[in-house]
Amino acid sequence: MRVFPFVISLIVVAGAVAWQQGLVGAAAQAPKPKAPPPPIPVIATAVKVEDVPVYGEGIGTVQASNTITVKVRVDGELTKVVFKEGQEVKAGDILAQIDQRPFAAALAQAKAARAKDEALLANAKADYDRYKVLVPKQAASQQQLDTQSALVAQYQAQIAGDEAAIDNAQIQLDYTTIRAPISGRTGVRLVDEGNIVHANDEGGLVVITQLKPVAVVFTLPQDRFDDMQAALARGPVSALAFRRDGVTKVGEGTVALIDNQISSDTGTLRIKAMFPNDDLKLWPGAFVNVKVLLDTHHDVVTIPAQAIQRGPDGFYVYVVKPDDTVEKRAVTTSGISAGTASIATGLAAGDQVVIDGQYKLTPGARITLRPPPAAPPAKSVSVGAPA
Repeated sequence: MRVFPFVISLIVVAGAVAWQQGLVGAAAQAPKPKAPPPPIPVIATAVKVEDVPVYGEGIGTVQASNTITVKVRVDGELTKVVFKEGQEVKAGDILAQIDQRPFAAALAQAKAARAKDEALLANAKADYDRYKVLVPKQAASQQQLDTQSALVAQYQAQIAGDEAAIDNAQIQLDYTTIRAPISGRTGVRLVDEGNIVHANDEGGLVVITQLKPVAVVFTLPQDRFDDMQAALARGPVSALAFRRDGVTKVGEGTVALIDNQISSDTGTLRIKAMFPNDDLKLWPGAFVNVKVLLDTHHDVVTIPAQAIQRGPDGFYVYVVKPDDTVEKRAVTTSGISAGTASIATGLAAGDQVVIDGQYKLTPGARITLRPPPAAPPAKSVSVGAPA
């Protein structure tokens, strides 16, 4: 009966092995804990406190400060054209010449008439002086003296008329030399050399446009009237002109005036600004976008406009916390201009807000900051080059 204890030992050993294998199987079947999600890469920027300019924006048209159609003032043959089309001229520069010979002859004739009348006057004065001596001696009558005195006055009047005729002939002669009345740029020549021109010709000789300075007339909504008036009361108001893309600046000037009435058709006020235009980027007839500086708000909390998101309850941003997570924070804005948002409530200096990657975020999400992309290098563009 020694077999019985041995069997019992085998049963105990087998049970222990089975129990151990059960523990191992249970451990193998137990679920493993999930790894945390990777942080979300975003770009963030610090909240700034800065001065924010307040602009009024409108669309305007460039106008020449002066436009003159040069016309001839006497009739004759156009013997010489001095200017070139598109040339910059200064006031007083010679543009063209009309045949001077008829006018020089008229001037010489007027001077000759004056010389004749001066000779007659001298003779009349001599006779008058003689009569003055003879009348007291009763060698001549008083009537003869009075007649001679009237004759002297007549010749003096004739000489005055001769002087006026000489001045008029000189003016007519001067008109044969056509000069630029203003400084500016000439346009297309309207009359060719050799033509007969007249003072009453409608077309004129050439149009001169003054481009330095140049004016821009633009409109603002009538709601901006009080702001514009207040800005002008504080001093000169700066104006910036941009191309139609709204980015390329083509001039800086100052507001000259507000029109004396608001358009009842459009509800806008017309404003005129003057620009030095030294680089000639503003050309008459072109449309430009204009910004006028109405005011400057100081110490304003600002962030890039792309940081702001719109939700059912209003605007919000994602703020980066010290533990590299984000929180959703409601904000209110006082205005957005040129890609910058002015924050009225919700943020303070030193906060960091997410400006790229917000669509992947939820409150409490872990993030990793990545640097902003480098600005692309400037491209060289050749006008007229094939693409």
